[in-house]
Formats: sequence, C-alpha cells, structure tokens
Amino acid sequence: MHGSRFKVLGSRFKVLGSRFKVLGSRFKVQGSRFKVLGSRFKVLCFWSCLSLLLVPCALVLLLYIAPAFAEEPVRQDLPVRIGGDYNYPPYEYLDSDGLPTGYNVELTQAIARVMGMEINIQLGSWGSMRQALDKGDVDILMGMAHTKERLDEVDFSIPHAKVHQSIWIRNDNRTIRSVKDLEGKEVIVMKGSVMHDYMIENGIVADLFMVQSLADALNLLASGHHDCALVAKLPGEYLLSSLHLSNIHPIARPLVAQNYGFAVKKGNLELLAPFNEGLALLKKTGDYRRIREKWLGVLQPEPISWHNIIRYGALVIGPLLLVLIAFALWSRTLRRQVALRTKELEREIAERMKSAEELQIRQKQLLHADKMTSLGVLVAGVAHEINNPNGLIQLSLPQLSKTYQSIEPILDKYYEEQGNFKLGWFPYSRMRREIPKMLEEMLESSNRIKRIVEDLKDFARRNDSGLDDAVDLNDVVSSALRLVDNTLRNATHNFSIDYAADLPLFRGNGHRIEQVVVNLILNACQALTSVEQSIQLRTYALADEKMVVLEVTDEGCGLDEETLSRITDPFFTTKRESGGTGLGLSVSDGIVKDHHGRLEFSSQPEEGMVVTLLLPIKEEEHD
Repeated sequence: MHGSRFKVLGSRFKVLGSRFKVLGSRFKVQGSRFKVLGSRFKVLCFWSCLSLLLVPCALVLLLYIAPAFAEEPVRQDLPVRIGGDYNYPPYEYLDSDGLPTGYNVELTQAIARVMGMEINIQLGSWGSMRQALDKGDVDILMGMAHTKERLDEVDFSIPHAKVHQSIWIRNDNRTIRSVKDLEGKEVIVMKGSVMHDYMIENGIVADLFMVQSLADALNLLASGHHDCALVAKLPGEYLLSSLHLSNIHPIARPLVAQNYGFAVKKGNLELLAPFNEGLALLKKTGDYRRIREKWLGVLQPEPISWHNIIRYGALVIGPLLLVLIAFALWSRTLRRQVALRTKELEREIAERMKSAEELQIRQKQLLHADKMTSLGVLVAGVAHEINNPNGLIQLSLPQLSKTYQSIEPILDKYYEEQGNFKLGWFPYSRMRREIPKMLEEMLESSNRIKRIVEDLKDFARRNDSGLDDAVDLNDVVSSALRLVDNTLRNATHNFSIDYAADLPLFRGNGHRIEQVVVNLILNACQALTSVEQSIQLRTYALADEKMVVLEVTDEGCGLDEETLSRITDPFFTTKRESGGTGLGLSVSDGIVKDHHGRLEFSSQPEEGMVVTLLLPIKEEEHD
C-alpha cells in the first residue's frame, strides 16, 4: 500500500519538475534584465522542490512511526474488556453457576447501563488479571486498592469502596498482635496482591509464602501451616463462612485501610472518564447506595466526607462560639460592675456576703430543681423510645420460644438420623441446650430493662404533691438501689441489704426521699478505696421514737470530727477535685428536715462511716 503511495508521489514530483522547467524557459526569454532575478528564482525553486520532497517523506514516516508511540484509542465500537478476581467475595467472584457476581460486578453493570457502554467481564486469578491489564488483554480492572507505588503502572478512578486489610491468625496464636510481630514469621500472601506489595515496599523481614487466591491462603493457615495470612477483612469473613473454617480469625485492629476503585493502564484516562462519570450519576440517583448496602451492608459503612464534617462542625461549633463570646463579654461586664459595687459597699461587705451566700444556695437549689425537671422530660422521651422496641422484644420472645419448642423434635430426629450438625456457629448438640437458656435470659433482660426505665421515670418525675403520703421505706430503698445498681457493682463486691419485715409507713413524699437515699448510697460508693470493702443497708423501726430508720454503713476512708461537723454545710465538700459541689448532703438534709426527720452521721478516719436516716411514722387517722 505504501509503495503505491510513493509511486503516486513520484509522478506528481515529475509533473512539478516539468512545470518548473517551462517556467525557467519563460524567464530566459525575458532578457538580460531579469538574469539576476532568474538566478535567484532558480535557487528558490530548488529549495521549494526540496521541501516538496521532504514533507511527503516525513508524512509517510509518521504513518509508520506514530502507531508505535501513540496510545491505543478507546474503541467505542467494541465491548470494553473488564477484568477482575474470580474469588474475592463479596466484591467480585464466580457464583455456583460460574457466572461473575458481586459488588464490583453489579456496580460495573449499572455504570455501563447509564453510560450506554457495551462491556465484557472476565474473571480470573488476580495475578493473571494484572498481567492482562499490562499486556492490553483487558482494558480496565473493576477493583484495585489505591497505593502510591501502583500509580507508576495504573491510573485510578474515584474510589467506590474502602478495603480494610487484616492479619489472620489461628485461634491458639498469642504472639502476633500487630505488624511489628510479623518480623521473622512465616507469612502467607496472595501473589501480586496489595499486601504482597505492602510487605516488599515496607521492608518487613519475613518469610513470604505465595498463593494464587485468598481462599488458598485461609485454607493453608487453617490447616496448621505457617504463622499468619494477610487477607482483607471483609472477603476473609465471607470465605471463612463458605469454607467452614472455625479455627482462624483476624486480629481486632485492621492493618491498613485503603481506597478501592477502578484501574486502567497508565495514561488511558479516556477510558477512565466514563466510569467516573457513571459512578457520579449512580450516586445522584441512589443506585450506588442501594448496590453498596446490598453487598457490603453495615460491615463497611460509607465514609463521611470532609465536606459534611466541616458543614456539621460549623453548625455545632458556630453557635457555641457565639455563646462563648457573649458569655465572655457578659462576664467581663459583670466583673467591672462588681468591682464598682464593691468599692461603694465596703462598709456593708459582711452583710452582703451573707446575703450573697444565701442567694447562691437558693440559686443552686433552683438549678437542681430545674435540672430534675429537664431530666424528667429527657427520661420520658428516652423511656418512650426504649419501651417501643423493648415491648416488641417481649412480644416476640415468647413466640420464638414456642416456635423452637415446635421445631425441636424435628431437629432432634434429624440429629439422631444424620448425626451432629452445625446450627449457627456451634454444633447442634450444644445449641439444643443453649437456645432455651438464651431465650429465657433475653426475656429476663427485657423485663429488667422495663423495670429500670420505670424506675428512672419515677425518679425524675416532678412531684408537686405534699408531704402527707403514706410511703413504704423498703419500696423507696428498693427503687433507689435499682437506679444505682451499676455504680454499686463497680464500687464493691460485698454489698448486703436487710429489709425489716412489716415496716410501718412514714409520712412524706416518696420521690424526694428516694433522692436522699440515692445520694447516701453514692456517697458510700465514693468513700470506698477497694472493691473488697463492703456497703451494708438496713431498715428497721424505733417504736419508742415512732421513727422508721435506714442505716447506711460503709468501710471507706471515714472522716475526722471537724470534717464531720461541717458535712451538711452548703458548698462544703471533700471531693472538690473530682467535681463535688458540696450541695448533695445539704439538699438531702433540707429534704429530711421538711419531713420532720433527721440525718445522723458517725465516723472515724480509716474506719468507715454510718449514716442514719430517721423519718416519722405516719399515724393512723381516726374518725
């Protein structure tokens, strides 16, 4: 073909040469006046002919050389050849019928639909797919982890997922907990994988054993060979279930988290563009989120973008900054006013200080009451949100228990005929004993949640009734204990309660006394220095004084006489460093005095404390 082109060009040059000869003869006729001009024109003709010869030759040369240096354009008339790993669930793998499936496959098919592309998906071993991309046998890979080192070989798309790489060990391994522990160990990696590159690029001195797939790596580790395997967490969990492996697990902390997306051969950005555009369109239509939740679900939540972090941060921090600035200005103005007023009132400073102290006490008490009111509103809302799902649990658990009782004979018969089999994570021989216990414990826990929510509602509920109710002190103590149960468990391993039988009722407000009891128990917990020290509660009646009594005894650090004499003073506290305000016992003492009762304290340093709450018995009314 090129020979014929040269012949045509040669004939054209001959025609041009003859034409130039005619022109030369014409110039000669013009006479001697044009001889000089004629000679110059001959030189010009010479260079023109030379240019006409060189330009076509250069064009022909470019026709031969350009294809060797130019990138092969995207062939829109041919299907895009897409490669992937045949055993990398849930991202890309072959199903039971040998067809490509997974998150990457469905996402790629969706992009092809919205962009009007024809595609051909090919799955094979990861090493062969990387070689195919390098040789041009495939145009793009559906999923490749982003690393700086790979940027020399490929160009990446916008990430469509994030892959968490993990170290997998056998259950009896206690020596490997981080990447530092891999030094000198036998490590299984998939050939050509990102973790293979990671080990080499980071210079980790370990014996690497190459396999062709992640399944081979997990099977080899589970069979007792080598020390660990480097496998992505999510694909590893899928393979663990399908391969029925139970003696290996990933360490709790992921080794590295990497962006994951499409990859093309370096420089082939023309092919990468429609995939980025299609991915953006799927995110706008919601198809991307649907596909992601279908395959990855809650195991790999979508990362929060920096845009949203800055946006929500501004919404929260902005008002707070305005409040802080206003508070700072208000504080500065207040300090100036106080300074001026102090100079004017030097002669009355003692009386003013006393008045200010009383006012501060009232303010703290009002603040406490306001907090209790807010707590009541909050608890009511939380209780409603908790009670709804908890009620569903309480309705469903008996039905589940009844259902299991119905299918248990069928499972037992299958067990007798076929032998032991796995039910969930454990053998049926174990689960047949565990399931009834689990259902029973879940129902008990649900009932406990219900009781705790009710107690919280009662504790935080604003009670404007008077002090003439007939109240059972045992019930008040029992309700208070449920509220502080977790604090008690953390503070001591030796707790006891002795309820008096047939305890008379006292006259007062049960909710307010419950606050006093909670405060006394919390103070006893805070006084302990060891979980082996004990807390004891006891209720009884003093018939002579017509009082019912709650006695709280702890084996904590105790107090000296001077501190004990000031224990109910407002703002006096021994726990200022830990946030104490000195109002707890002061408010409690006021509540008890409103009930015409009293608080008594007995203590010695390092010998614990005994707090006695006495409340008047409600006398029976006679007509």
